[in-house]
Amino acid sequence: MSSEDGERDGGAEGAPPEQLALIRESVRQAKGPKAKPRTWRGAALAGELPVARVLVDKGVLHLDRYFDYAVPEELDADAQPGVRVRVRFGAGRHRVRDGRREGGGLIDGFLVERLAASDYSGPLAALAQVVSPEPVLSAELLGLARAVADRYAGSLADVLQLAVPPRSARAEQKPSPAPLPSPEVPAVGSWGRYERGAGFLEALASGGAPRAVWNALPGPEWSEETARAVAATLASGRGALVVVPDGRAAGRVDAALTALLGEGRHAVLTADAGPEKRYRQWLAVRRGAVRAVVGTRAAMFAPVQDLGLVAIWDDGDGSHSEPHAPQPHARDVLLLRAALDKCGFLLGSWSCTVEAAQLVESGWARPLVASRDQVRVAAPLVRTVGDGDLARDEAARAARLPTLAWQAVREGLKHGPVLVQVPRRGYVPRMACAQCRAAARCRHCAGPLEGQDAGVLRCGWCGVEENSWHCPECGGFRLRAQIVGARRTAEELGRAFPAVPVRTSGREQVLDTVPGSPALVVSTPGAEPVAEGGYAAALLLDGWAMLGRPDLRAGEDALRRWIAASSLVRAQGVGGTVVVVAEPTLRPVQALVRWDPVGHAVRELAERGELGFPPVSRMAAVAGSAGGVAEFLGAVALPSDAEVLGPVPMGVPVASAGRARRVGDPPVGEEWVRALIRVRPGSGGALAAALKAAQAARMARGGGDVVRVRVDPPDIG
Repeated sequence: MSSEDGERDGGAEGAPPEQLALIRESVRQAKGPKAKPRTWRGAALAGELPVARVLVDKGVLHLDRYFDYAVPEELDADAQPGVRVRVRFGAGRHRVRDGRREGGGLIDGFLVERLAASDYSGPLAALAQVVSPEPVLSAELLGLARAVADRYAGSLADVLQLAVPPRSARAEQKPSPAPLPSPEVPAVGSWGRYERGAGFLEALASGGAPRAVWNALPGPEWSEETARAVAATLASGRGALVVVPDGRAAGRVDAALTALLGEGRHAVLTADAGPEKRYRQWLAVRRGAVRAVVGTRAAMFAPVQDLGLVAIWDDGDGSHSEPHAPQPHARDVLLLRAALDKCGFLLGSWSCTVEAAQLVESGWARPLVASRDQVRVAAPLVRTVGDGDLARDEAARAARLPTLAWQAVREGLKHGPVLVQVPRRGYVPRMACAQCRAAARCRHCAGPLEGQDAGVLRCGWCGVEENSWHCPECGGFRLRAQIVGARRTAEELGRAFPAVPVRTSGREQVLDTVPGSPALVVSTPGAEPVAEGGYAAALLLDGWAMLGRPDLRAGEDALRRWIAASSLVRAQGVGGTVVVVAEPTLRPVQALVRWDPVGHAVRELAERGELGFPPVSRMAAVAGSAGGVAEFLGAVALPSDAEVLGPVPMGVPVASAGRARRVGDPPVGEEWVRALIRVRPGSGGALAAALKAAQAARMARGGGDVVRVRVDPPDIG
């Protein structure tokens, strides 16, 4: 046989004709379609409802709609609403065979509904595959995802990527446990410390839908109180959902629920569980086997059956803001769920955000607070060290800590651990001129110079080392630490108290708990571990560094972080003391001294109302190159009351090839500008729709500069 004959017979790398004949015969005898069919040529359609409406997972705004596909008879039983499917997408009208559109690439999607006929008059492509008969997209979840996409000017496919976890076939094959009966109504417990606490639990247990903003008392009892609210909801025969900022908080609520209700009544949805376990837990919730969920940000979409309560803890934490498109905030998603499902709502925190104060002021939610007597009993003593005190303090001029702070540490170590909160990690993150206090800047990009462990100065933006710095203001050559990091602080305290162990908690290693024995615990904000029995004292250093940030939320965020750390300290009656190094006349410092975060939030809300800032107004950010932003603003049809602020430079460093980029940062080597668009209350939906339409038109045209749109940005400068 010649090589030409071999190629004509199939060319299976010179295989003999006998083998080729056997292969052809085995193909002819194959029964039914393969697991992943490439096409359904000539296949009969389903007898009833032969059209499937599918949401394709493209994630682009100009394709944010449903597409109709034909349902082959062989897939009729499995092709039910809510299942994952694969379809061929992108074939043109010219690729039609036997009345069926063919071609295009395979793409994932969700089957939304089955129809008797299609609105589309042309030929339909057939479903290529039902990935799994497990229905993962309910009508309730689809409605919620659509509401979130509309609010944030995003695509439905992007929201569903956040709402539905990736599939695990092994997890789907395992059955979920049988649901347990409803538990008994829990006792009031520590909810009795709040003026309306008992009434809130009673309303949940009786099937009501109370809405409350809860200003929790300091101490670790918040997790147990959250568990009692969940238990009261379960006692009414309904489900509950709790969203917390991180895995450590989820672990505390998990432990409290287990202690109160036992095993098997709730699921924990966090990234730490791993894909398969998390998907198995998610399926148990979707199937109704578990009716209570505790989790981090992604759990805000958990498909809890017969939802009776949604709760969020510490809504001011940045972890609640999703970095991926369309970047929703967990608080707003839960507000949508409370409205759509007509269920109870609980927003709890030691502090109070401006958004929480607005919910109370509008009458949508009721305050859930303790009396001032209860606050004084539970809160520690707060003392301040201002600029005047530092100027008169010889120890503060010679060292980093003032005399009052040293005394608090020394006295606290006699009774237990002492917490030291430092607003920056590392060694010496920021440097300044020792003579005139001017910030040390890089000569190449004007970025801040940082001190490294080996004494090397390096730019925090471009990474260039500086070997011959001198101050352009006064000509000085000496540097001082403008902001000292956590590791440097730990070294200084270790030398001052050599007999006491020093522990650090930060980005590299976050501690969950520490023993109740004397020790120094140096932590960055948000990474403070819980001490057994509470801390004897706490130092809040470099308060001006957090208050001086050029952001609208600087004061609110600083107070939230201070109160979070101070809430871990023992009560004043047993010697708990907090020393904050910040100017005592500033409003956030006074709110900390009086332990009045609600009053601070109410005043902030009033001022933002006068200035037209969020949350009183709705705002969107448009970022990109100067030309791209100008083109976008010229094309978008904004509401009549819209006000455009800017565009102005974004104020972030130009990303270099060796520096990690955060979500939303400009591409390497590009300088972006940002414009803010502000509308009055009630026009937020119109603004989001206009931005989405303009962005969809840009994507449909293709080309041009990249422009990023974000509704309700967390930081507006």
